[in-house]
Amino acid sequence: MTIVSYAGITRPSFLLAHPELPVLVYCKLQLNSISTLRIPSNDMKRTGVTRFRCYVAERTFESTSVGSSLSNTGNVRLGRKQRSSSSLYSRPSLLEMKNEKIANRAKVYEFLRGIGIVPDELDGLELPVTTEVMRERVDFLHKLGLTIEDINNYPLVLGCSVKKNMIPVLDYLGKLGVRKSTFTEFLRRYPQVLHASVVVDLDPVVKYLQGMDIKPNDVPRVLERYPEILGFKLEGTMSTSVAYLVGIGLARREVGGVLTRYPEILGMRVGRVIKPFVEYLESLGIPRLAVARLIEKRPHILGFGLEEQVKPNVGSLLEFNVRKSSLPSVVAQYPEIIGIELNEKLRGQQCLLHSVIDLGPEDFGRVVEKMPQVVSLSRLPIVKHVDFLKDCGFSLQQVRAMVVGCPHLLALNLDIMKHSFDYFQVVMERPLDDLVTFPAFFTYGLESTIKPRHKRVAKKGMKCSLSWLLNCSDEKFEQRMEYDTIDMEEMEMPSFDMNTLTEPRSEDSASDYDDSDDEHI
Repeated sequence: MTIVSYAGITRPSFLLAHPELPVLVYCKLQLNSISTLRIPSNDMKRTGVTRFRCYVAERTFESTSVGSSLSNTGNVRLGRKQRSSSSLYSRPSLLEMKNEKIANRAKVYEFLRGIGIVPDELDGLELPVTTEVMRERVDFLHKLGLTIEDINNYPLVLGCSVKKNMIPVLDYLGKLGVRKSTFTEFLRRYPQVLHASVVVDLDPVVKYLQGMDIKPNDVPRVLERYPEILGFKLEGTMSTSVAYLVGIGLARREVGGVLTRYPEILGMRVGRVIKPFVEYLESLGIPRLAVARLIEKRPHILGFGLEEQVKPNVGSLLEFNVRKSSLPSVVAQYPEIIGIELNEKLRGQQCLLHSVIDLGPEDFGRVVEKMPQVVSLSRLPIVKHVDFLKDCGFSLQQVRAMVVGCPHLLALNLDIMKHSFDYFQVVMERPLDDLVTFPAFFTYGLESTIKPRHKRVAKKGMKCSLSWLLNCSDEKFEQRMEYDTIDMEEMEMPSFDMNTLTEPRSEDSASDYDDSDDEHI
């Protein structure tokens, strides 16, 4: 019998072949039987297809043989899928997606640099993938009034979506009553608001302010004045600052008015700002309750820097001959004096009064003690008032004595002074020396006080000094009208009384006070 060997064993419709395999360390053969594939042929109606899969070192080799062909080794896949011309679609790899993202970001950066924005701080921030979307954001910020410089001051604002961040926040502020005309300055001061959530961040702060007795209609003005408040924690600085002020004597019913006029208080730390300020004023001799009253009337004084302004200004007052014992009165009368650029003002006013009425350094100190607002008077009113007194017939020496005795003469309404002087000369027929002795005569109302009191005294046939006539309350004057003789000890010049700040509060609210300076200053 003749035996012939073949490379394969042929069976009907099935062919097993062993293709040559590369020499590898490890090879695992897997035989998969595939359903018969019909291939048109003249010699063979049906040919079996056998597929071999070999896994070697995490790589997959596939071999497919058709019929008895041993040299046709099908497709080989090495670690990833090969793109096929017959594929309906293809997905980009992660690397391709990453490279595309880097390319898009580079284009966005190029656009920003082209319009003057420095994008260095934007690394790591989620930005639009196209320059078109970024251009939309920049244009929207421009419409709000923000400049390229404003954006460079806070470039992180470019990470805010127009539809998801900016518009909802601005709509909320507008519905509260914040004026659109203030949006530009609002965003310049606190651009972080565009990152905020209306529900989580903004609305709770607004409700907290209303809970502090700030009227709903005043909330928008508070936010306009101090937009940074929207970033504060409710139970942090805001609550402790208010609690401390109430603790030193600030009336609880005045809190709303104080915060409305100066909401910056809510951002002040008690230990670093408020408490040291209060304690320093106490060290000058101002009672703590009086300090609380000053804050009620002038809450902005808490914003004066203790080390940068207050202490240096107190030193300047002492340098210009204001006595230490008078410091409490000076500060209580004119709290702004510890917060302005004082040294130059004192120097300028001292030179001015010396040139106009020959006022010496010691007398200048007395003038500041009695009317500290003199440091803010302009030259023209001072000269006009001095000229008026000279025209009335007073000598330069008398004018100087009158100004030292009552510095308010330099700030009164000139028309009212003229009417009072005419009544003094024509009706009262008193000598000019009476005015030199009591220059405060000009500070009393002609119709409300001077005329009615003079008529009663004249009707009774009494002769008295101007001080006895005017320097008392209406109740005290009624008592004096019962006197048979005039007590000379009651003739005292009016002066500031610190006790007026610590007296029991009336029903009037301190919130009604206008914290603008005196009208003549």
